[in-house]
Amino acid sequence: MASSSGTSSGSMSSSMARNNSGSEEDPRAAMDQRKRKRMISNRESARRSRMRKQKHLDDLISQADELRKENQRIETDTNVKTQDYLRVASENSILRAQADELTHRLQSLNEIIEVLSVGNNGAGGAYAGHGPVIDGFLMDPVSLGYFNQPILASADMFEY
Repeated sequence: MASSSGTSSGSMSSSMARNNSGSEEDPRAAMDQRKRKRMISNRESARRSRMRKQKHLDDLISQADELRKENQRIETDTNVKTQDYLRVASENSILRAQADELTHRLQSLNEIIEVLSVGNNGAGGAYAGHGPVIDGFLMDPVSLGYFNQPILASADMFEY
């Protein structure tokens, strides 16, 4: 009996081991299945993350290109405006020089008229042999040629 009980207990433990190993395989298989699903899910999530990152990078590159173009346009506009400003400033300087020259000429002519008027004993009407004095100017045909002289000034006269 001892030998038969050992055999029966041996066969029982072996059938139990089979049952246990079979039931152990089911949880392992389920765990392996969950691991595989998790791995697949993680790979898919990483792929989506890389795609989002690539799209963001593409958007940033596109935005940088647009900003470079806008910067170039603004720089060109600034250069054009600067050239226009320098041209107008030069013209303004020329006009100021011409105005100063005309003012100086007018003062000189008024001084001449005053000297001629005083030399004529204060007579304001006409100077011997010359035309009348109108608005402080002596209207003499000979001296009128002086008024037709062009007044010349250029940007080269001024340093910036």
